[in-house]
Formats: sequence, structure tokens, C-alpha cells
Amino acid sequence: MADWLIEQGWSILAASVRVGRDELDLIAREPGTPATIVFVEVRSRTSTRFGAPEETIDGAKIGRVYRAAMTLLRQRTLPDGRALERLPWRVDLVVVDARAWRPGASDVPELRHLRGVSPY
Repeated sequence: MADWLIEQGWSILAASVRVGRDELDLIAREPGTPATIVFVEVRSRTSTRFGAPEETIDGAKIGRVYRAAMTLLRQRTLPDGRALERLPWRVDLVVVDARAWRPGASDVPELRHLRGVSPY
């Protein structure tokens, strides 16, 4: 997933970040004017048994992502000690839907990027 964002021109600032009891899958910097700090929740599915990847996330989980993001933004530092730039920010959901994909196939899993998700 991080490789796909890098291909889109993004910079990955951190991955699998623990903030108290919460976890952030990715913290990235999206280029632009101005650039944007993006806290990315990643969801994936390889079978149809439990539905689409988007169905596995609810407002409470997105709320925990927001809580972790707000903590880091207040501290203005990443877990490794680097400064977290003062930039606009948002929370995104990136879905890796491999339910129809099979190893060895020429296709790659379907990726869906939902920008600016909200717990409400």
C-alpha cells in the first residue's frame, strides 16, 4: 500500500504507529499547494465471506484514528522524534480489495482511495 502511495508522489512519514491505545497504519505527506498530512487507515479483504473491506470499518474506528492523529498533531512530533509539519491534514481510507484476485494472475488487487473520511 505504501508503495502505491509513493507511486502517486506521496512521502511516507511513518507506518504502524502506536499512539497510546490507538494505531495509525500510515502517516503520509501528499504533495500539493499546500501539501497535506494524511493519516491513512488501510483495509483489505481476500474473500467475500465477510463483505467488502469498507464494511469492516465503523465510525468508532475512524474516531480512534482521529484521536491518534490529534495527539500527534498537538505534540507536533512523529514517534521517531522528527517534527510533524504544520500543514492541513485529513484522514483517508485506502481499501485493498483482493476478493477477485488470484496469485499469479496478471491483475493486481483493486485499490480504492476514499479521501477525507469522517467518524460521523
